[in-house]
Amino acid sequence: MNIFRVLLELFVLYMLYKFIFDFIIPIYRTTKQVKKQFGDMSAQMQENMNQQRQAYTNATTVKQEKSTSPKDDYIEFEEVKK
Repeated sequence: MNIFRVLLELFVLYMLYKFIFDFIIPIYRTTKQVKKQFGDMSAQMQENMNQQRQAYTNATTVKQEKSTSPKDDYIEFEEVKK
């Protein structure tokens, strides 16, 4: 009976080893990698949004500068009637 107990304990230890190193650790590594990739993607999207916002602000500023020309440059439109 003693030899069966030792064999059973060795088998349980082997199964525990396989479970940890073939299941738990790969899941942990994959989860860590996916979180890192999502973080990188989020940071890249935020950077793109900031660049687009800045480009829009710059374009709006240029339009405002162009539209604030003196009144002397304004030519009044008159409708032509037939």
